[in-house]
Amino acid sequence: MRKAPPAAEPPAAIATATYACDGGKTITAAYYAGAPAPAPKPGEPPTPTGSVALALSDGRGLTLAQTISADGTRYANRDESFIFWSKGNGAIVLEDGHPGSYTGCIVVAPPPTGERLPQIFASSTAGFSIRLPDGYVPKPYLYQEFGPGKDISGIKFTIAPSVATGTNLAADSYVSVEQIPQVQECSANLFLDQPGTFLGQSRALATQMLTDDGTTYSVASSTGAGAGNRYFETVYALPGTNPCTAVRYFIHYGVFENYPPGAVQAFNEPALLATFDAIRRTLTLAP
Repeated sequence: MRKAPPAAEPPAAIATATYACDGGKTITAAYYAGAPAPAPKPGEPPTPTGSVALALSDGRGLTLAQTISADGTRYANRDESFIFWSKGNGAIVLEDGHPGSYTGCIVVAPPPTGERLPQIFASSTAGFSIRLPDGYVPKPYLYQEFGPGKDISGIKFTIAPSVATGTNLAADSYVSVEQIPQVQECSANLFLDQPGTFLGQSRALATQMLTDDGTTYSVASSTGAGAGNRYFETVYALPGTNPCTAVRYFIHYGVFENYPPGAVQAFNEPALLATFDAIRRTLTLAP
């Protein structure tokens, strides 16, 4: 008796992505290449053969064929009542020719290897998505250290209370994403107060360029002190962004030597900075 040939292996996705959309909705997309298409006739565009499998957070699952598009990568069902359009770090969903219930969709970066960042913040209004540890609290805020009328708007993510409990770390420490519109050059020194003058000469805040995980940043730091407290800030600005976008680390802690012996433990600064670094690496800007 002749044996049946082994079943063909299902095609492997060439890429997968998760999109966070307005209203807390999500789309998981698996992209497939498809079979090679015949050579197009002269003057005609090539015929796309790819497809995408979508898993929507409302429970729907759809497989859509790739269609011809002059901008981005477009997928649709047979009657084009559902269209999924991938454009850079974003996606557009049309249902019956109109924006459906999935709007403002932004790619969510996967968590860095070895890091637990299960919480997702995404906002089409703020224009970015980012991953966070459990317990970090997002809140719109204004950075006001430059004085009246010079506020910088952003979203701050205050550390989970458990991170500071029992240590000299203050619970108001945070990571933030901030933006300054209409600047000629996006640099970290725009986000930190300048150190003033010395011997009548203006002193510019020192910045350096850093490439980390494939992204280039303009980086600057500053420190402050007062009444037994210490403040440390580092800003990672993204050159070329408009509005100028930056991630700020704000670390506030009490002088350890001022506490009674055994009252608190010194906070683990390297571990906190490693967590902040992991958060920063997941920042994804909307197209």
